[in-house]
Amino acid sequence: MDYNQTVHLPQTDFPMRAGLPKREPDMLKAMYDNRLYEKMIARNEGKPTFVLHDGPPYANGNIHIGTALNKILKDIIVKEKNMTGFCAPYVPGWDTHGLPIESAILRDKKVKRDELTTSEFREKCKEYALSFVDKQREQFKRLGVLGEWDNPYLTLTPDFEAKQVEVFGKMAEQGFIYKGMKPVYWCPHDQTALAEAEIEYQDDPCTTIFVKFPVRDDKAKLSQYGDLSQMYFVIWTTTPWTIPGNFAICLGADIDYILLQVPNGEIYILAEALAQGVCKAAGIDYSACRVLANLKGSEFELMTATHPLFDRESVILNGDHVTLDAGTGCVHTAPGFGAEDFAICQQYDKAGLTHIGVPVPVNAKGVMTDEKYNGRYYAEANEAIPGDLAAMGALLASEKITHSYPHCWRCKNPIIYRATEQWFCSVDAIKQAAVDACDTIRWKPDWGKERMTSMITERNDWCISRQRVWGVPIPIFYCAECGQDIVTPETIAHVAQLFREHGSNVWFDQEADQLVPAGLKCPKCGHTHFTKETDIMDVWFDSGSTHAAVLDERDYLHFPADVYLEGGDQYRGWFQSSMLTSIATKGVAPYKQIITHGWTVDGEGKAMHKSLGNAVGPEEVIKDYGADMLRLWVASADYTQDMRISKDIMKQLSQAYLKIRNTARYMLGNLCDFDPDTDAVPVEQMESLDRYALDRYNALVKAVREAYDRYEFHGVYRAVYNFCVIDLSNFYLDIIKDRLYCGDVFTRRSAQSALYVILDGMTRLIAPILAFTSDEIWHAMRHAKDVDASSVLLNDMPAANQALTLNEEEGAKWKRLVSLRDAVNKALENARAAGVFKKAQDTEVTLSVSAADAAFLEGVDLAALCIVSKVEVTTGSIEGEESGECLVPCTIAVRFSQAPKCPRCWNHNEHIGTEGHHAELCDRCAAVVESK
Repeated sequence: MDYNQTVHLPQTDFPMRAGLPKREPDMLKAMYDNRLYEKMIARNEGKPTFVLHDGPPYANGNIHIGTALNKILKDIIVKEKNMTGFCAPYVPGWDTHGLPIESAILRDKKVKRDELTTSEFREKCKEYALSFVDKQREQFKRLGVLGEWDNPYLTLTPDFEAKQVEVFGKMAEQGFIYKGMKPVYWCPHDQTALAEAEIEYQDDPCTTIFVKFPVRDDKAKLSQYGDLSQMYFVIWTTTPWTIPGNFAICLGADIDYILLQVPNGEIYILAEALAQGVCKAAGIDYSACRVLANLKGSEFELMTATHPLFDRESVILNGDHVTLDAGTGCVHTAPGFGAEDFAICQQYDKAGLTHIGVPVPVNAKGVMTDEKYNGRYYAEANEAIPGDLAAMGALLASEKITHSYPHCWRCKNPIIYRATEQWFCSVDAIKQAAVDACDTIRWKPDWGKERMTSMITERNDWCISRQRVWGVPIPIFYCAECGQDIVTPETIAHVAQLFREHGSNVWFDQEADQLVPAGLKCPKCGHTHFTKETDIMDVWFDSGSTHAAVLDERDYLHFPADVYLEGGDQYRGWFQSSMLTSIATKGVAPYKQIITHGWTVDGEGKAMHKSLGNAVGPEEVIKDYGADMLRLWVASADYTQDMRISKDIMKQLSQAYLKIRNTARYMLGNLCDFDPDTDAVPVEQMESLDRYALDRYNALVKAVREAYDRYEFHGVYRAVYNFCVIDLSNFYLDIIKDRLYCGDVFTRRSAQSALYVILDGMTRLIAPILAFTSDEIWHAMRHAKDVDASSVLLNDMPAANQALTLNEEEGAKWKRLVSLRDAVNKALENARAAGVFKKAQDTEVTLSVSAADAAFLEGVDLAALCIVSKVEVTTGSIEGEESGECLVPCTIAVRFSQAPKCPRCWNHNEHIGTEGHHAELCDRCAAVVESK
């Protein structure tokens, strides 16, 4: 290259201008008009595939800050992988079935359910879901997220529904699907069963009651201790409405119980460890009571008590679920209203020891059906029953408390446990395999494995049927003659094909006999007329089938996925439903790694609610700061913890963003006349300071790549921010400013060469996070011929380069020089504070060092390094400031320079105006000017 060519000073007007938030939509439109996503994937064709499988958001509302967090995290990963040697397609998806959409349609006064056929109503639901798919699609795109937005997966499409039916069929074929009657979460408001993942807990006030059940048949064991007519089993419950469903009382076989005679002569059977607490609740002086006997719970087995409200008995059982955490140790047992109650009663019934059955004295609407409270809503009975027990003399005590109670996550109303006949997936049959699969998965954070395994281990069988219509029908037929349920590989294949061709509405439009495969006969009685199941599948079965309907069906993806990334609530939701269906049908987990992000909370760490006025919407942030600021917020903190966001936080973060942006802007301004193909100085020929800057940049590359590999994006942000502030703005850029504006061609080109490498690489490093800023920088730069100038995303991310690393000697040298500069800067600040000068270039510095250090500093342009007019090194003693912990121990003296000031570079120089030197300029500036 010609180092004598004319130098043009940096221009100040270039495309990286203010107002980026307002320009982001146009930039985004250009990305899609130019098919940037498709080009990114095409560029990486043939490379190893990386699949981040998108967990489907629900299509029933605008996105919120948590949804934005989720999508941005995924976009960062996908873009980073596409820039680091992978082909990483991103297929967004939506969950489109379910109760919330039905409820929204029914709230619409324009839609009258009784005037619509089932298919017509389902079409209304479909229209509603698709309208929000369109809205959310645009909102996600506005975040700068790239993906197959024109080809997403939707759980309502015929191909998806057909595949879901096939997943169900495989599970049924292996015996994992069964119909049974047991208590499930039931929403009386929506009149449907719910899955565990559809439950959320809220604090509700309630009345707890202690109820006396008179001993009825003591098996000739208790009368020796006292009057049986005065003897009672005392139970405790927080749900008085379930008392009509009581048919048993459970005691712990190995728990110590006492017969406690109270001052009024009554005898209460209680767990010894809880007796004092019960007496306190009942206002009884425990010290005035007598313990008549101490017996193990096993001694009471199969005794009976009389129900206080009904003329029937409650049998005494022994159960391992009885604890001493609260209550009386005598557990109220209503098999129609509790999972453990149901299980223990079934156990005794199957053993032939009892004939309790599963009485369920409440209907689907939550209305009581027993002979005493028939017609009352269960909540009304909840109020009435304590009063009736008191009137009967059976209420020992009651307390008002607040407890955590399950609510429907859709309608937000309290739910009940209610035994109904439902379709279930047998989790017990696949539980161990699912737990074992957790050992093969990488977890971020590490606690994810324990959470998943414990949730699977403790899980009951999965209730997969719902008493609604907007969803995928359960593809089961019944013999019209004998009632036998029929699900075979042939029926599944036939129904799946019908759904694939016509959509699942065909199930509701046609009679069962039209839906069965030709020639089907009941395997039990041989008849050929059938009915069909009217329930639909749990929506978690829909989303849990995406590994089959998406990963298996799109040939450019693969199973298992490399990553599933969602919030912590998905351990009982999508993470788990996907695991269960995959283990059941394929025997392996559907993902290689689980990444979990926390909740979004306000600046004080509180949950955000519109009613509290502390909610921050993504549209607000975008309006004020732009999408890139929202993306930077996502990357600025450890997302595995709860993420705080507020106006103050965003304001503070905007200052950090400006540091990065303005650093890039400054570098761009100084590269305006630089052509990397013709002006670049080889690294080995660069000025020592420039090589040091590239060494620091190389360390940045290494740190950032490692942080990306760990999915620790806050590590990327902090590394880039610190590099911009510490290594560039406060050091390198500050020092080379003089060279860039006043130096000769070679030294300027050397600095520009380093700037180009740094800006080019840094822009690539931040591209996955700052989608618009990186695009803006990229299009403002002049690029080398081997670079794709159309988009930063169509280029590889830089890798650590050994050629940019200083050797050990040079590295040690610069470590000492940086330390010396810090010491001089401290002395300068002290002198400035003392009024010695206002601008550092107006000073001269004297350093007193050892002879060895004087030799070390020989030839170093210390004045340029410290940005002062002159640095004199001496081995003699001087009066000044000690350097403290500086790696070049010295004493530093600062004084105001009396030498003339060069009007071009503003440095003072004693040669200006002297014989043989320029009258106004310093020698360096005079030489540069004369060379033009």
